[in-house]
Amino acid sequence: MADRRRRKVSSLTARVLTISSVWAVIALVAIGIIITTLYRQGTERGFREVLRAQLYNVVNSVWINREGRLRGEPQFGDLRYSQPQTGWYWIVDPLDGEEQRRLASVSIGGRELEVPSVSEVPFNALYERFYEMEDPFGNEILVVETEVELNDEGRAARFRVTGNHSAVDDDVAAFTQRLVVALIIFGLGSLAANVGGILIGLKPLDSVRRSLENIRNGKSTSLEGEFPREIAPLAGEVNALIETNRRVVDRARMQVGNLAHSLKTPLAVLLNESREMKKEHQVLVSGQVKTMQNQVQTYLDRARIVAQKGSILARVKARPALDRLIRVMQRLNPDLDFRLVITPDGSWLAMEQQDLEEIVGNLLDNAAKFARRTVRVTLTQAEVPPEAKVNPTSEGLWMLLSVEDDGPGLDDGEIVEAMKRGRRLDESKPGTGLGLSIVLEVAREYHGAVALDRSQLGGLRAAVTLPALRKDIVA
Repeated sequence: MADRRRRKVSSLTARVLTISSVWAVIALVAIGIIITTLYRQGTERGFREVLRAQLYNVVNSVWINREGRLRGEPQFGDLRYSQPQTGWYWIVDPLDGEEQRRLASVSIGGRELEVPSVSEVPFNALYERFYEMEDPFGNEILVVETEVELNDEGRAARFRVTGNHSAVDDDVAAFTQRLVVALIIFGLGSLAANVGGILIGLKPLDSVRRSLENIRNGKSTSLEGEFPREIAPLAGEVNALIETNRRVVDRARMQVGNLAHSLKTPLAVLLNESREMKKEHQVLVSGQVKTMQNQVQTYLDRARIVAQKGSILARVKARPALDRLIRVMQRLNPDLDFRLVITPDGSWLAMEQQDLEEIVGNLLDNAAKFARRTVRVTLTQAEVPPEAKVNPTSEGLWMLLSVEDDGPGLDDGEIVEAMKRGRRLDESKPGTGLGLSIVLEVAREYHGAVALDRSQLGGLRAAVTLPALRKDIVA
């Protein structure tokens, strides 16, 4: 589970999509805020210009008659100036203080609007001033005001026109809603295009992965196909590495064969010559020569494993190999019951068949020596042991091979001694004392681990963690 989570987090596609998507969302939100702000500013400027136009419409529509009274009826073509409490008003106040001569729109209903002092809101260069306030009906309004002389006698009046600020707010809210919908549609379309572009752009990496799988399952010996300019050097380096690995393996195998051939004859000569010696010398020399042959064979096997463990093609199907070994041990030990359990069935191990047989053969041989009636072999999926390294050919998949018997078993101190090379705890049993140490060496060459403990059958349990392969890789 942890490995799958780590692969998700480290996915190149996921990282690119996440970064691009987050940036797209941030960009769209920023664009929406900027556009909405600019639209509001433009709407407010237009709102002020409308009120200014309406103000001069009132100025041009009002005059003073012979009796010195204000007269005029501005025509706006806007029903809001004739409907009550709308927040759209026009007011003309004489500056000589005669209230009965005031003119105002029907919409204000005879109410008054406060007039801020000039010190609070001064006039601009056009002798206008704008200010916001709340009317008697609770509307937030914007007021534009000016003062104009209406005749040659210096008679002047204050002209005010107001507009309800909700018109701006409603307009901006409607625009924002439409903008959000448009940006969401655009964002989803961009995200889909972005995903498609990234997947298409990274598709050559899938070709590289499939080519590597073909190499691993033996269908190919190199990365094949045409790759983009950015990936072609990587493919070339991988092919060069595979070829170098193949040459190293071939050279190591050849040297192992040469060494085996060169040692075979001298040892055979020594063994043959020992037959001509006196009885006591013959036993001594022949025994030592046979020991040398065993030692040489052991280290030649280790050299073979070192040469092969770097191969990316090492694999063995578990059940046929284990069945064959158990049949052999059953014939050699007819009084024992050998049991085999593999879960899941059809499992593959990322190792050479000879190395699996050597591990299982040594463990079965030891178990058979001490078992009373039963030897049980199980192969199940396992977590990566803390002491095990990641095997590059197994993609972090591991199997636990357990060989158990119902013999006397070992205590903790005896387990430590048993893992030492050449150490035999029971001299009455045949053997060289190399079996468990060989198992440990082979397992370590594949980055696995070996552990001894008490079996549920009552005897010793030897557990070996070995690298495995996915079924879809070897199918």
